[in-house]
Amino acid sequence: MISIPNKEEHARARNVLGGPLEPCSKDPMTGFYRTGCCETGPDDQGRHVVCIVATESFLEFSRAAGNDLATPMPEYGFPGIKPGDQWCLCAARWKQALDAGCAPEVVLKATHEAALELIELEDLEAYAIDT
Repeated sequence: MISIPNKEEHARARNVLGGPLEPCSKDPMTGFYRTGCCETGPDDQGRHVVCIVATESFLEFSRAAGNDLATPMPEYGFPGIKPGDQWCLCAARWKQALDAGCAPEVVLKATHEAALELIELEDLEAYAIDT
């Protein structure tokens, strides 16, 4: 059973800048726990902690890498992501996209500090839309 973070845990969540973790998107509803925030916990093996702004090139890259984020899957309540949507992405996938030259922009205030375990802050800042 997945344990959704409670209000106290959410209040303690920090972003990569050291401030409180802000929401990423509620339309479409994102986050591993589908709270709209890029929160993480022991159930989140993929570390869905980077708040991105999807682009066509990134969505194509992700599809080619085996993770089709653009195709809706209503049976799982997944609407599909389109360019311009904000979404909580796995830190490793963002790093992979960075290394391939097609990393999407990020919202630092909505990106969980756990992203820093795999990604340098300077790299995130280079793609930030909220600096």
